[in-house]
Order: sequence, then structure tokens, then C-alpha cells
Amino acid sequence: MIVTASHNPKEYNGLKMTFNRQSLTEEQIKTVKELTEEILKNDNGYRQVITGYVKKYDIVASFFLIADNINDESEKIVKECIAHGCEICNHAKTHSHMQTFTADEVREEIEYTDRAIEKITGYKPRFFRPPYIDVSQTMYDTINLPFICGIHGEDWEDSILAKERAEMILSQACDGSIILMHDFTDNDETVKALDIVIPELLAQGYEFVNISDLFKDGGVEPTVHSGIVYSNIHDTEPREPLC
Repeated sequence: MIVTASHNPKEYNGLKMTFNRQSLTEEQIKTVKELTEEILKNDNGYRQVITGYVKKYDIVASFFLIADNINDESEKIVKECIAHGCEICNHAKTHSHMQTFTADEVREEIEYTDRAIEKITGYKPRFFRPPYIDVSQTMYDTINLPFICGIHGEDWEDSILAKERAEMILSQACDGSIILMHDFTDNDETVKALDIVIPELLAQGYEFVNISDLFKDGGVEPTVHSGIVYSNIHDTEPREPLC
């Protein structure tokens, strides 16, 4: 999931975050356990828990969906996100290492996911996050969406605990930056990190917005076919393709 935030005093400042589940109070543990038993155990796994925390802090987020993980349960969660004002974006069909794909294979990954998301949301995704942030010149040439990455706390590493994840993110955060976090099943430390990161950024005067609004309010038109993989809306340097 990705949340964008802007700094509210006089000038616009943007910050976008993708996050995972958050730490829970004792009173919520039983409810969450019952809830998670009903959620598909895949990359969409704890999105409903996260949605609860988006509401808790009264913020919005942007979710990058894997089409093959969409089912009846996750579709309900996505609709809850949309109702709360969140944005839904493209994370490919199969979450493969797409840098080895042909143009036709790349196109199928994107178009299939676009159709799946549009069926739920009523609109086509406006942004794409490449799985593993693996990119190729074929992907740059074929995909008609801006590529998104983000600063992060290495939250795919089990050995890195919540406090360290939060500290890494907060130390990198600046105007226009994008924060990447993951909501895969059992990523508890990222959930805990959210209860550090979100209140701190709010205390610093940041306002969370969707990715589309992050670029729009920042006066930036995101580019396509340029090789830029945005970790900050002001990025201008292309990312070297792997092949």
C-alpha cells in the first residue's frame, strides 16, 4: 500500500508511503485474529488490517495490487479502501521478474491488471510499481504508466525490527519523497513501524494524499518511457535497466 503525504504550511511538500499492517492494541487483538482468518494469505493478506489503520489516523493511501491475488475477499477490501478515498494502482499480474519478459508478455501483465482493477474501481490505474523494482528497456518502452519505487526501511528483511525500519524511513523522508512498505502476511514489524512513522510525520506537519494528488499538488507531471522510477516526485534521473 502506498500513502502520499504533503507538508501543510505555506508551501506544498509531498510524501508518499506504501505500508503494511500496524501494531494493535490489546482490545483489537481478538478482532484482528478473527479478521485475518478470513483474508487470503497472499500479498493482499493484511490489507484489511491496514485499511483499519488508515481510518484510525484519518489518512489515505495508494495500494498497488497484484491481479492474481484479487479474489472476492480482497475485492471487498479494495472497495473499502476506495470508499475511504484511497487510490488503486498496478503491481502487475503475477509479481514476476519482468525484466526477462518480451514486450507481449509485459503488455499482458499490465493490461490484465488494468482490466481487473478497472472492473472494481471504475478507472484504470495511473501508476505502476515494478515487482522487485526489476526493470528493462522493454518495460520502459512498453508500459504507458509512470514507474514508482520509494524510500524504505528494508521491511522485507525479518531481522530488521520496527524501530529500525521506522528510523530508516524517517531519516530519508523529505519533501516529495515516496515511502515504500509492504503488506504481505506476517510482516508484523512493518505494522508496528507504522505506529511510529505516521504519527511522527503528522506531527511534523505532513498531510497524507494519494499518488495522483502528490504529483498534481506538487506541480509535477510524471513521465512515461523515460526510465525514471520515482522515489521522489522531483526525480529526474533514469534508473539503469537490468537488461
